[in-house]
Amino acid sequence: MNERLTVRMRRNGWKTVVLLLMAAALAACGASVSGGDGGETAGVHAGRGTDFPITVVDATGTEVTLQAAPQRIVSTSPSETEILFALGLGDRIAAVSDYDNYPAEALEKPKIGGTWDPNEEAILAMEPDLVIGGISMKPEIAERLRSLGLVLYKANPGTLEEALDTILQIGVLTGTRDAAEELVGAMREDFRRVTEAAAAIPEDGKVKVYLEFAPGWTVGKGEYLDEMIRLAGGVNIAGDTEGWTMINEERVIAQNPDVILYAADLIDMETGKPFDELIRNRPGWDSITAIRENRLYGLSEDLISRTGPRITDALLQVAEALYPGMIKP
Repeated sequence: MNERLTVRMRRNGWKTVVLLLMAAALAACGASVSGGDGGETAGVHAGRGTDFPITVVDATGTEVTLQAAPQRIVSTSPSETEILFALGLGDRIAAVSDYDNYPAEALEKPKIGGTWDPNEEAILAMEPDLVIGGISMKPEIAERLRSLGLVLYKANPGTLEEALDTILQIGVLTGTRDAAEELVGAMREDFRRVTEAAAAIPEDGKVKVYLEFAPGWTVGKGEYLDEMIRLAGGVNIAGDTEGWTMINEERVIAQNPDVILYAADLIDMETGKPFDELIRNRPGWDSITAIRENRLYGLSEDLISRTGPRITDALLQVAEALYPGMIKP
């Protein structure tokens, strides 16, 4: 999910995040692209540019057609906004969501509301030739924007590979294929550094990891956060579950993780407690190895909740938390 934690818990409460997770349970559809030079697939074609008109099939299975490279882009998703800036398209971004805060230039862009339910009138006022939405956009909002004649591309990367494919596909859609391929190449190099270092860890030496990205919620197989734990050489104690699941506190105690990862700087709105304090003070959790040895690591909320160019920064943070000093500069 590109910004599963788009809505700050310290601002709107973790129950809003749960609503986003319910929407995020929808599986991503396959993505493909075709253009003037015949059929091609984003992520495998190594061409130097985009031949317009271009038709891309987005994560909802909808065909998105552009007659020319878009000059006015509205992004309703922080993940995709970061992609656009990384591809050098800052001057073509007409507006962004209220939660877009990176890079700094995003703060200066006009705002069109939240990622979950953006302001349609504000989007229309921008007169965009391309609107990009993420997992948080309600399906009915996407359909309504399309019914208004707007060209909408909706992304929904659930895995790391899908995150890379989304970058490549946006590169094709915006005529910045070269930049997208260069960016993905650099990200793959970060993946290589982590996986090669983790390969040296023996099976019986791997740490058991528990990740809680929102109060009461953890992640199992099929999602990129689980992938990051595994790539970094850890064993996710929720790895036998699927997707985004509510935690079983007794089960966490029984699994006795060596490391606990959590989203930093979050406040539980119901108790007013910092996230790490909430975790430490749960009944019986003081017996968990990670808590006894103080191996709780707060990960940047933005990094772990966005499947954009900085997702490899999140992977490097996870690797450092699991095995300090494992990744050499």
